[in-house]
Amino acid sequence: MSEAQPEYKTTIKEGFFVADCVEFMRDMDENVVDLTVTSPPYDNLRHYDGYSFDFENIAHQLYRVTKTGGIVVWVVGDKINGGRTLTSFRQGIFFQEIGFQMHDVMIYQKKNTPFMRSNAYTNCYEFMFVLSKGKPNTFNPLKTETARHGPEMLVYNKGPDGVNKKVRKELKKEKTRTNIWQYAVGLGGTTNDRVAFKHPAVFPEKLAEEHILSWTNPGDLVFDPMCGSGTTGKMALIHNRHFIGVDISKEYIAICKERIGLLNTQLL
Repeated sequence: MSEAQPEYKTTIKEGFFVADCVEFMRDMDENVVDLTVTSPPYDNLRHYDGYSFDFENIAHQLYRVTKTGGIVVWVVGDKINGGRTLTSFRQGIFFQEIGFQMHDVMIYQKKNTPFMRSNAYTNCYEFMFVLSKGKPNTFNPLKTETARHGPEMLVYNKGPDGVNKKVRKELKKEKTRTNIWQYAVGLGGTTNDRVAFKHPAVFPEKLAEEHILSWTNPGDLVFDPMCGSGTTGKMALIHNRHFIGVDISKEYIAICKERIGLLNTQLL
């Protein structure tokens, strides 16, 4: 093995695995994962063949396997039943209690949500908790074009007297994106990959892709302990990251492997 290869290559095989994710993570070395992107089966909004969701043990094991400076992106929402459960908030606080920092609270906004509510505004978002184990090792900010650029007289150091003081500065052509990310959902939005919809809850490929590009570099290890239809794995492999995906359902792992097969990508 060359010195350039990461340590986890000696003990961890990449690919998709049928397993209980808590047991699987217990067999992993500590401090090996650069980025986890996952969405748990929160608030029983979907039925997963009767499998249970052991949140607290999953959280503890995620902390153990994440590198110092690594990131966990936890995509989660709340059941609405007369009001919100706030399960997501309780999970976020628990992550803090076991050692993660809440590096950011981002919003995944669904552009075309069809679900109307009779006594409140239509819900169109989920949270993306960006949890860090210490200071993040990597941040490659995604950019967006500014409405205007070039030299302008800009306000600075406005005091309590309300007088505008201006100085000539250069407006840049690009700026870092906001932490609200919008995606269309459904076929053509979430993915063009029809096989993915054999799973009951698929998040957008662009969501996984943009977190992978933001928080990792080529060769880093990306993990999804509840990998469902394999979206995180697909985007990790497209962008030359190593990947491990785990799901307790044989049927879901079969979907993952079918999707990866469409990429003509051979897992190590």
